[in-house]
Amino acid sequence: MYQQRPRYPQTSAANAPSLLGQVLGITAVGFLITAAASYFFRDVPYGVGLGASLGGLLLLFAINGARANPAVGLLLFYAFTFLEGIGIAPVIARYVALDGNGVVVDAASTTGMGMLILAAISFTFGIDWRRFSGIAFGALLALIIVGLIGAFTHFLQPGVYAWLTLAVFTLLTLIDFSRIRGAQPWDSPVQLAVAIYLDAINIFLAFLQIFGNRNSRD
Repeated sequence: MYQQRPRYPQTSAANAPSLLGQVLGITAVGFLITAAASYFFRDVPYGVGLGASLGGLLLLFAINGARANPAVGLLLFYAFTFLEGIGIAPVIARYVALDGNGVVVDAASTTGMGMLILAAISFTFGIDWRRFSGIAFGALLALIIVGLIGAFTHFLQPGVYAWLTLAVFTLLTLIDFSRIRGAQPWDSPVQLAVAIYLDAINIFLAFLQIFGNRNSRD
């Protein structure tokens, strides 16, 4: 049976910047929650972090199911960012132990600046990056496969994999900002914020790896 899509305000070229502001605001709060969770749960073992990440994955499905209720979706998104903070807490703690707090600050600030630059590129130039969605999806799938193989064989240097991750998620970020620029009536700020958040968290982890490797060589 045909089911009508949930109604959201129509997006046009005029109000796309307003939608961008909403998405970036929601994403920024999500990152503050992630940062707080990763700090307060910095001593949790990797098993707890993995469990939190799996719980966050389940929440992603719940967020998708809450499209018709943006308020519930927003609460679920913030719960997801909390679990994500616990999930990455052991990773961040390991880099802090090896390289100090500076590596986390460098990765976070570079990620924030990079996201703003990518947003400016997407909204300033007339390129519709969504045309590269197929390429980006294929590259992401290949990245996941390479990562799984590399976890057991170590055939790829972690620094190289970090640069590949950065390249793939840079393209995905441009695509997601193009989605905001040309959003459809059924695209809610929460759903778009989820995509931007996932892009940014992966870019942050890639920079953490890159800067950590750099400090180790110094």
